[in-house]
Amino acid sequence: MCHRAGAMICTGKKVFMPSTTSLPDLFLAIRRGQLSPPAAVDQALVPVTEAAAYAVQDAVARHLGPIEGWKVGASGPDAEPACAPIHAATIFRDGGTVPAGTCRHLGVEAEIGYRFARALPPRATPWTREDVLGAIGTAHPVIEILDTRFDQPGSQHRLLHAADHQSHGALIVGPGTTAWRTLDPVHEPVVLRIDGRVVKDHTGGNSAGDPLRMLVWLANHASRRGIGIGTGCLVTTGSTTGTIFVPHGTDVTASFPAMGQVSTHLA
Repeated sequence: MCHRAGAMICTGKKVFMPSTTSLPDLFLAIRRGQLSPPAAVDQALVPVTEAAAYAVQDAVARHLGPIEGWKVGASGPDAEPACAPIHAATIFRDGGTVPAGTCRHLGVEAEIGYRFARALPPRATPWTREDVLGAIGTAHPVIEILDTRFDQPGSQHRLLHAADHQSHGALIVGPGTTAWRTLDPVHEPVVLRIDGRVVKDHTGGNSAGDPLRMLVWLANHASRRGIGIGTGCLVTTGSTTGTIFVPHGTDVTASFPAMGQVSTHLA
């Protein structure tokens, strides 16, 4: 445990004292391999509000390349959603391999994603549900991989993990269907296979309930942040299977009858 005030960072038995005390610089140094992922950080680095956590996301995102997606989720059907941008470097095609160096931890989740055929840029007036649904082009089966810039997943204050791009590691996107309006995402069956073995087979499973309400929330949230949702942007809407941590060298397939399946090899 860290006892000294300031920005001391503990990484197991090693203690690092970086030249900067900002959380964005810490995350960037870890991503670049300049620091080892810490087991804990000083309390002074913990965001005190959701807005502060999103400000950290924005500061880090400016160094990570183009934003081509978002992740959004919620703990319950009436709970306030949370989100993070997803960058081009961590998005992979169906059947592709996620390189070994992309993630340290591999938390597998099967999800439903929506690709926007029309942009929803920042604007002064709120985007309505009709606006948002009218901008969707296709729905996709996706696999999200959860990772962390800390030593262990889920080990920190929730706002630290929120600031860390909501623990995003990678996103694998399957083929899209334009018949997305016929989907019933709350009751859509899902089968998740790990190395060919079925580990999840059930209906629904997303704690947020209807993912479409989260898309409306995200459109207005991203607008207020001055980012918006770009044309071609893929928004993934939360786990339907929970998170299953697997070792490197694993094959993963997620199947949704109404959309098809998506597969990846985690090198």
